[in-house]
Parts: sequence; structure tokens; C-alpha cells
Amino acid sequence: MNAPSRSTIPVPLLLVLALLASVAPFGIDLYLPAFPRMAAELATSDTAIQLTLTMFLLGLAAGQLVFGPLSDRWGRRGPLLAGSAVFVAASVLAAVAPTIGVLLGARLVQGLTAAAGMVIGRAVIADLATGRAAARAFSLMMIVSGVAPVVAPLLGSLMVDGIGWRGVLLVLAGLAVAMLAGSAVGVRETHPRERRGTAQAGGFRALGRRAYLAATATFVFSFAVLMAYISASPFLYQVVIGMGPVSYGVLFALNALGLIASSAAASRLLRHSHPRRVLTIGTSWLLGAAVVLLVLALLPISAAWLMVPIFFAVASLGFVLGPATALALDAVPGAAGTGSAVLGAAQFGLGAAVSPLVSVGSAHSALPMAILIAVLAAIAVCASRLLASRDVPEPVEALAV
Repeated sequence: MNAPSRSTIPVPLLLVLALLASVAPFGIDLYLPAFPRMAAELATSDTAIQLTLTMFLLGLAAGQLVFGPLSDRWGRRGPLLAGSAVFVAASVLAAVAPTIGVLLGARLVQGLTAAAGMVIGRAVIADLATGRAAARAFSLMMIVSGVAPVVAPLLGSLMVDGIGWRGVLLVLAGLAVAMLAGSAVGVRETHPRERRGTAQAGGFRALGRRAYLAATATFVFSFAVLMAYISASPFLYQVVIGMGPVSYGVLFALNALGLIASSAAASRLLRHSHPRRVLTIGTSWLLGAAVVLLVLALLPISAAWLMVPIFFAVASLGFVLGPATALALDAVPGAAGTGSAVLGAAQFGLGAAVSPLVSVGSAHSALPMAILIAVLAAIAVCASRLLASRDVPEPVEALAV
């Protein structure tokens, strides 16, 4: 039987952790509307510009494998501040990059160091909360950090005409400074010296538990659905459907609002329901939307109809990502930083892999994206069903977020 759940996460700390978690959506979404202009100004291909997104995702994956174990060994605060400081410098370099090669390198370093805030933020929550309390904390944090995908593409589309894509990336550098300041002021040490290394060996062994692997796989393949949509969206909405940059930003924000609303609903449901039950609802919802998307993509109808199942597929993730994260980290109490690192590395590693696949065969068709999303959703459902097995223990929980 697992230990009772606990929650001692102050609201100001939760807001700072949400800000750290927003680094990925801001780093990914803010400059998406500028993709066509970047390709023209840097005299490069659309594929090379999409690679700037891939490099950022690869950096996020690799960086979490570095900062997660470091935080288990040396504590949360030191690695967090060091990574955030380098992230500021890399963000400035990306904004002034003279060539596509320099931009790709800067985006890689951005991802590597931005990973510190993401992986350590999850570990801080795991240090302070478990069970339904942790699942609610992750869901509530997603609501706050979910403002980023609402605001980022809309802001990017509004700014790109006035300040250009370099100005947009400078705005991201300013956000990096805010994240560094928030970390310095708002995040205390939650992994005291006496706990470092004492339970780490058992935590490493726990990485092989079915509960951890199944929850991580559910999270990773569900998040890959989001990345497939994000990577395809600039060309799907602006080229295939024929929207302008501002309309694209508004629609992208609407989809993100659906994710925020579902995250809020999941948080309320978690007051009374086990995270596994909420996760089952979310993955079933995701698969249903993915199947409808695939059917519509196969039919000879207007591509504009695809916006409906895409909205529901994105919204379903509010019932998936928070509970899956909590279930995964509950399974590795001895090494929350390492468990968070493996989850995050797999998350963005697969995200980087699926991003180029959305245009395989044709960059002007939604079918590759629809097929990919359907396959990813089916795998997520299969993984989540492993968590429903009777031999996965039910936590004893007392709610308090």
C-alpha cells in the first residue's frame, strides 16, 4: 500500500513552477507564425526552419537527462539556477543568429538549458505531494502554464509584422530572464541533503516498474499527439486551409483554451476520482477524436472540417497529462528527479521524432498528420490500460491541493 497522499505546495510556488513549465510552449509556439518569413529571410527551406523546432525538442529531451539526476544528487535549486542562466544567454544568441546554422545551434542549447526548469519543477511537486494531490497539482499547473499556448501564437502573429522574427525571439529572451528571476526568488530547496542518494538506488530500480513504464508511455505518446498537431499546424492552417497569420494564431489559441478548460475539469474530478479513472476517460476521448480526424482526412471534403476533431483531440489531453505525470512519479519516490528526467526526455525525444513525420508524402495534405495522430492515440490507450490491472496498488490518499 502506498503512503497517504500529501500536499504542501503554496500557490506562489505553484505559479513559479507553472512559469517554468511554460518554457516549452513559449519556446515552441511563439515563433510558429514566423516560419514562412524566417525561411525567406534566411534563404533556406521550410524543412530547415522546421528543424529549429526539432533541435529545441532534442535539447529539451537531452537536457532533462542531465538536470534530473543532477537535482537528485545536488538538490533542486543549484542546477535550476545554473540552467536558467544559460537559457537566457542562448535565447539572446538565437535572436541575433546570422545564419540558419547558428540558429539551429542556439535552439539546441536553448532546449538543453530550458529543460532544467521543466524537469526540476516536476521533481519539486513530487517532493511535496503524492497521489490525487500531486495529480491535481500537475493539472492546476497545466491550467496556469496553458496560458502560454493561448497567448504565444497569437502574440507571435501580432508581433511578427512589426518587429520581425528576431524581435519575437527577443521577447522569448525576456521571458527567459523572468524565469531566472522567478527561480531565484520563488523556489526554495525541497530535496534536503540527508535525502540525496539515500533512497536513490531504490528509485532507480523503480524505473523498471510497470506502473512507472505504463504511466510514462501513456504520457509520452499522448504528448506526441500534441507535437504532431503543433508541427503541422502552421502549414495545415495557413497553406492547406488558407488562413492568414492572425487567424491562425486565434484558432491555435482557441484549441489551447480547450486544453485549459479540460485541465480545470480534470482537476475538479480528481477531488473524488482516482487518477487512473481520469486517465482512462482522457485516453478514450483522445482515441475517439483521432479516429474521427482520420476518417475526415480520408473523405473528399473541405479541410476546414478537420478543425473540429483537432480541437477535441487537443482538449482531451487535459485529462491525460496531469494524471499520467503524477502516476509515473508516484512510482519512483526515491528518485523523483531521475524519474522526471526519463519521462521528459522520452516526451520531447518522441516529440522531436514525430515533428518531421507530419509532412511525409505531401507537405500540403493533412492525411500524414491524421494517420500519425491515430497511431499515437492508439498506443497511448494501450499503455493506459496496463495501469488498470489489479496488481498495480491503489494509493491511500487524503486530498489537499
